[in-house]
Amino acid sequence: MKRVLAFAPLVALALLAALFVGYSLKRNPHIQPAALVGRPMPDLALPRLESGQPVQIRQAARGPVLVNFYASWCAPCELEAPALMRLRTQGVTIIGVGYKDAPDNTLAFLGRVGDPFAVHLLDRDGRAGLEFGVTGVPESYVVDAAGKIIAKYTGELTPDEELAIIAATRR
Repeated sequence: MKRVLAFAPLVALALLAALFVGYSLKRNPHIQPAALVGRPMPDLALPRLESGQPVQIRQAARGPVLVNFYASWCAPCELEAPALMRLRTQGVTIIGVGYKDAPDNTLAFLGRVGDPFAVHLLDRDGRAGLEFGVTGVPESYVVDAAGKIIAKYTGELTPDEELAIIAATRR
């Protein structure tokens, strides 16, 4: 009986490991919880990249817009830049939020990859990201004309997501 009890912790650990492996194999990492979808966009004041003057993000986001969180240190953000440029040429208004980044680094990044943003804001400490529910960059939110978040995209935008964004911002 003592031998069985000695192996009980190992059996419990093996069962827990199997449970975690089973969960991770069924989980799609591209599907993120979208807690704010269907809710109003957070009403925050963020500094403009160019001047540092605070602006209410809801005032900057008039009409349907795409709010994109990005960073100069983010490799997928660099890969996403052409998709954002294509969205801009299709008439999508994009608000860029430099996430946890220094203004000089953000400006250098935009100079290197192109600038698709109609409005440039900074979230140096990540508080706006917390309010939006950002789990990592790049992350994009489609906001309708009433200021309600209608979609969230995590990671580099795919061509199908680009088409969905264009359709959503033309309503």
